[in-house]
Amino acid sequence: MAGGQQLQVLNALDVAKTQWYHFTAIVIAGMGFFTDAYDLFCISLVTKLLGRIYYFKGDPTKPGSLPPNVSAAVNGVAFCGTLTGQLFFGWLGDKMGRKKVYGMTLMVMVICSIASGLSFGDDPKAVITTLCFFRFWLGFGIGGDYPLSATIMSEYANKKTRGAFIAAVFAMQGFGILAGGMVAIIVSASFKAKYDVPNYVTNPAGSTVPQADYVWRIILMFGAIPAGMTYYWRMKMPETARYTALVAKNAKQAAADMTKVLQVEIEAEQEKVEKITTTSTNNFGLFSKEFLRRHGLHLVGTTTTWFLLDIAFYSQNLFQKDIFSAIGWIPGAGTMNAIEEVFRIAKAQTLIALCSTVPGYWFTVALIDRIGRFTIQAMGFFFMTVFMFALAIPYNHWTKHDNRIGFVIMYALTFFFANFGPNSTTFIVPAEIFPARLRSTCHGISAAAGKAGAIIGAFGFLYAAQNKDKGKTDPGYPAGIGVKNALLVLGVSNLLGLLFTFLVPESKGKSLEEMSRETEEEDEIPVSARTVPV
Repeated sequence: MAGGQQLQVLNALDVAKTQWYHFTAIVIAGMGFFTDAYDLFCISLVTKLLGRIYYFKGDPTKPGSLPPNVSAAVNGVAFCGTLTGQLFFGWLGDKMGRKKVYGMTLMVMVICSIASGLSFGDDPKAVITTLCFFRFWLGFGIGGDYPLSATIMSEYANKKTRGAFIAAVFAMQGFGILAGGMVAIIVSASFKAKYDVPNYVTNPAGSTVPQADYVWRIILMFGAIPAGMTYYWRMKMPETARYTALVAKNAKQAAADMTKVLQVEIEAEQEKVEKITTTSTNNFGLFSKEFLRRHGLHLVGTTTTWFLLDIAFYSQNLFQKDIFSAIGWIPGAGTMNAIEEVFRIAKAQTLIALCSTVPGYWFTVALIDRIGRFTIQAMGFFFMTVFMFALAIPYNHWTKHDNRIGFVIMYALTFFFANFGPNSTTFIVPAEIFPARLRSTCHGISAAAGKAGAIIGAFGFLYAAQNKDKGKTDPGYPAGIGVKNALLVLGVSNLLGLLFTFLVPESKGKSLEEMSRETEEEDEIPVSARTVPV
């Protein structure tokens, strides 16, 4: 560090060997992400069931389905809440401290997980309105988890394995998606065994038993359990030393907290803290020329790459069931009863999660501190582009019965390279490259840009993927551009993500203060700090 200003407490964190507290922090922060993913993605498992229960029209060939506006709201409302929560709690995390806000987000998630499985009345409008209301606020709580989990983990970690630790927190998202599928399989299989009824074509009214209404409620409410289990441990975590020293300016408290955590004696350097935090070069705000000069391009890079990634990632995740139905991997709805359809959808999504989503996350954990963030992100976007175009261009070939397995493998590979790629790195990098007093805010802004992409993916793909022939669209939908063209659009989105990756700096092996330059005395920032990764 220039001028030798690095604080002893921060240096001790940077060089600390991997210890038990690292793993404790990963589990505590990771369980939040496990719950986030479970809550965000479990809705896609039950939307077809909601359509059958509440929008049954008596058509002898087609089961009830959610009208377009209702389907868009049910699928996308949580993302609207998440975007709002990321901005609000990201800002609050820098104002009040990471720990105080961390408990708030968890309580919102627990309460709203339970409430989203309840409803005011049993008519369609009341059920869907209640569901959307509580899923918005569930998303709001989940939104806070993004900047806070990433920031807490980055500020606790050492510089040698920081990438792996933050990636491990985010990798719990894979287990959350997997758990959603498994819970849906267990619940639907249990109800299916108890209520073995004929398929829709044989008996339209009898194919959906009244008890099916409990299936989606149980699946949604289960998300409260892992969140509730970690509340106590979140409250026991001390505030991060970087926040306490560099933002709250309390060197004594930072030294005392980390002495306890690291089990080494650390000197409180109040004088040095005062000097660092009062330096004019470290007092710039988010909307200042100095921030624009130092981190403007970085913020453009983190926001655009996350935005472009999430258009593709959430489109694929939320509408797997529609894509699998389009290629015939899931049988026609009329050949199944309502509960069996939930079982089949959950089985297909669990298989994809198990074979590609989860391994992709852990490849990132294993390799990120060896090959770097930039390489993994660029490689991930590149292969996502390749596989998306490989699915889209010969799409008619993949829809033939004999080629379905090939389609599923290629589709799974796009998930693998999303997670061994930008889906992990876009979460990690914003927690490493911005100053401590703006870190949570900038991560929240980057994550919110991602959720804006997810909203486009959730709402846009639903309409875009509809058949070009109006007679073959889902009930109530206008003609779209078809699955083939929708996949081509996602391929272009991935290609743009690759290009914007060149705005994001490499943070491998560097301390957080080295990346943000907030403990340097010199006002002049070298050109290399503002250019592409080395």
